Amino acid sequence: MTTSPTPSRRVALVTLGCARNEVDSEELAGRLAADGWELVEDAAEADAVVVNTCGFVEQAKKDSVDTLLEAADLKGVARPQAVVAVGCLAERYGDQLAESLPEADAVLGFDDYADIGERLRRIVAGEAHVPHAPRDRRLLLPVTPIERAASSVSLPGHAQVDEPDLPEGVGPASGPRVVRRRLGAGPSAPLKLASGCDRRCAFCAIPSFRGSFVSRRPTDVLDEARWLAGQGVRELVLVSENSTSYGKDLGDLRLLESLLPEIAAVEGIDWVRVSYLQPAETRPTLLEAIARTPGVVPYFDLSFQHASPAVLRRMRRFGGTESFLELLAAARALDPQAGARSNVIVGFPGETEEDVAELEAFLTAARLDAVGVFGYSDEDGTEAATYDAKLPEGVVRERVERISSLVEELTAQRAEDRVGEQVDVLVELVDEQVEGRSAHQAPEVDGATVLVEGGALDPAVLRAGDLVTATVVGTEGIDLVATVSGRR
Repeated sequence: MTTSPTPSRRVALVTLGCARNEVDSEELAGRLAADGWELVEDAAEADAVVVNTCGFVEQAKKDSVDTLLEAADLKGVARPQAVVAVGCLAERYGDQLAESLPEADAVLGFDDYADIGERLRRIVAGEAHVPHAPRDRRLLLPVTPIERAASSVSLPGHAQVDEPDLPEGVGPASGPRVVRRRLGAGPSAPLKLASGCDRRCAFCAIPSFRGSFVSRRPTDVLDEARWLAGQGVRELVLVSENSTSYGKDLGDLRLLESLLPEIAAVEGIDWVRVSYLQPAETRPTLLEAIARTPGVVPYFDLSFQHASPAVLRRMRRFGGTESFLELLAAARALDPQAGARSNVIVGFPGETEEDVAELEAFLTAARLDAVGVFGYSDEDGTEAATYDAKLPEGVVRERVERISSLVEELTAQRAEDRVGEQVDVLVELVDEQVEGRSAHQAPEVDGATVLVEGGALDPAVLRAGDLVTATVVGTEGIDLVATVSGRR
């Protein structure tokens, strides 16, 4: 008597938020695939829908809840039997989220990731999952690197397993294995350097639910870089909560400077991009490593947040207009075509019209390629939430519109400054038009470069993943228009 095989369980992963969440989702995908789950793109065709939520700001929280509700609506009318919340919102609120959102069948924290396949099987089978109580993850990790390595606390995006040695020629090579499965097919991919943050910015709750800063071992980063190159990736975007701190917990604050050339030397990798630099920690040696290392793009993602020293001190940050402009000048002295982007918060408690004017003057002088503008809002558990001198919502909204309008004008002017420049472009999309990104444009946040006819190479022969040289001939906002002059 034969028995029919057990049908595979299907799972769909929906990712919200930043590039760090993308890495975490691909870790979950790798674990699930290894455990026999079939990954599908359409949530309606999955048994379980896993939503990797964002818990950064109010709008991100709302988007996460809305996505969970949309997935829950599929139950009973399509295949899904369970909707599960993971990620930052789930970690941050745990049982509180589960109680307020009964439409979700389970809320899983980071410590559930290692057994995600079994967790999902039980949830789909109807077993109730007891969500964790929220707690400050900064208090969970031991202090020393050796103790951290032996800790059972899960660090999303750090997953790697060791397999026993195998006889030569039998099975795959022994040693570390990357626990990750790509969910996209583009030529660019994020690569996590570290998790958590040790800074105490008054407005930010991330350290409380992401935990203390923990660097990945350089060997693990390089192993994953090689794996991604083998998956067809040509650009690696190094991500963390604060990349300038990489290595400090491993006893070498300049570890990133020595690691960058090794990553850039990985066969198949053309570009390495460093994201999330803290201005107060961005040292001259790091500037030089980013600007001068072959294969590392001269791109500076500097988290200024404001320019008024008075506002920055209340934010528990350092610097101001003068030091920030000096930092940008130092980067551009190393490479005049270097890209620079930042984020700013307006409407912080106690911010005056004079503070806003100083921010405007800084942005005008800084000539940044891209700027994200956020209006301040209270975040649970942060120091700023307890501050007096809160500004009315209407004032915050007006300042966001005012700074956003200025930024739109300034960044368009900065793009126009690049007309006539020769740029390298990584092709990402070949459809009705050929679109890619120049070295100063990070994925999704800094605009694009459209390649048009008129150069030495017909754009029609290009494919996603090609790296070409081009001349900028026009702009559309922060986007560039360029003609191709050759391949790299």
